[in-house]
Amino acid sequence: MKADISEIINEFLLGMRLKGLRYRRVQLAAPFGVQCGQGGIKAHFHFLAQGRAYLRGPDGQVSKLQTGDAVLLPQGGVHALLSHPNRECRQLTQVQSQRLCEAVHDVIVCGCDVRPEERVVVFSAEMEFELGSMESLVRLMPPVMRAGTLLERSPELLPILEAMEREACSSRAGFAHILARLAEVVAASIVRAWVESGCEQGGGWLQAMRDPRLGKVIAAVHRDPGKDWTLESMAALMGSSRSVFAERFQALTGFTPSRYVAELRMQLAKDWISRERQPIEWVAERLGYSSQAAFSRAFKRITGQPPSAFRYQGVDQYQGVSEPVTAAGA
Repeated sequence: MKADISEIINEFLLGMRLKGLRYRRVQLAAPFGVQCGQGGIKAHFHFLAQGRAYLRGPDGQVSKLQTGDAVLLPQGGVHALLSHPNRECRQLTQVQSQRLCEAVHDVIVCGCDVRPEERVVVFSAEMEFELGSMESLVRLMPPVMRAGTLLERSPELLPILEAMEREACSSRAGFAHILARLAEVVAASIVRAWVESGCEQGGGWLQAMRDPRLGKVIAAVHRDPGKDWTLESMAALMGSSRSVFAERFQALTGFTPSRYVAELRMQLAKDWISRERQPIEWVAERLGYSSQAAFSRAFKRITGQPPSAFRYQGVDQYQGVSEPVTAAGA
């Protein structure tokens, strides 16, 4: 059974999409307060290349950042970089910026009389973060994930962080492109280390994955979501009665088995339709529906909208699956 869990985690890492969309090198001088993450669900990454700052996360928790610190906010959300925990903020997007290269801008939030060595320098990125069939893991991740806690497990990160520090504080040819690529590597490494460490206190879904018999069922469903999964077939795979399986499954995941399969399918469907622009007929067939009409009914029941609506919403309006529901909502 251990192999099954290892395989699905490997599939998760292989299917992970973590790509920078917009980057900013932000130069600050105390006192400062800039707010990030408003009006979107993109993941955010910040690397403090010089100086000190405070990060107020989406949950309101404040933590101190020092030179060389890197943080990933996998669920995005409104957060702020501050010179003091109680400092007022202005939105970073409202500050005038200068384009350095494609998708990378320089934002200077300080007077020109501030010497370079006195500035706080942050390299920030808005990132597209998708996990495909493992999307439920995003909701289990902490709101703020720090690279510093991973150095003992992943010592290879240290030279990358040191390289980012040098590049962010220089104006060498191509430094913006190099920073953008290094930011993606560090952010992906943060996610990988979190998964490899057992996802820390990941909650019920991960408890279910660690259950030898139930984890076997979840691994099989994620591996082949289009199969005709029935309560009987899943219970048989676990090696228990239907009632015992259903009770155990919902207690740990928050879903009835049938709702879990439906939610997983719709998560994949939204990705294939909205992002990959796959034909709805192709999506319906791949997910095991007998007809496009049957798929469309199931899609609207789960998401509240027809499949065609997601094709025209575009990538920036892409939404994740709904929150877990209880048996009463299934």
